[in-house]
Amino acid sequence: QVHLVESGGGSVQAGNSLRLSCAASGIDDNTCLAWFRQAPGKDREKVTTIHAGAKNALYADAVKGRFTVSLDNDENMLYLQMNNLKPEDTAVYYCAALASVSGAWCWPRYYNIWGQGTQVTVSS
Repeated sequence: QVHLVESGGGSVQAGNSLRLSCAASGIDDNTCLAWFRQAPGKDREKVTTIHAGAKNALYADAVKGRFTVSLDNDENMLYLQMNNLKPEDTAVYYCAALASVSGAWCWPRYYNIWGQGTQVTVSS
């Protein structure tokens, strides 16, 4: 059974970097993993996805070129490196998972396992 616990949020000034971590126990090579975020008053949005076996990563246009997702399979740790942060990146960030997927296309999936979320605040 997959269990997710995020860490690494905080408050930074625009232009700085943060790295979020997600301890992802119970995953295997057929798991899709993702980072979502939800800003106050807005819907939750998908930021990036990665397939645990294929390691193919996809990104939302708003973060492409600034954020990088990675997965350490040995440690079962999912990371989100966020560079050149902007005030509009302020949100609660969640890692999410979908187990036992068929195929390596993780973007258009319904994720049903969630971490508790971690706050990221970017000031101008």
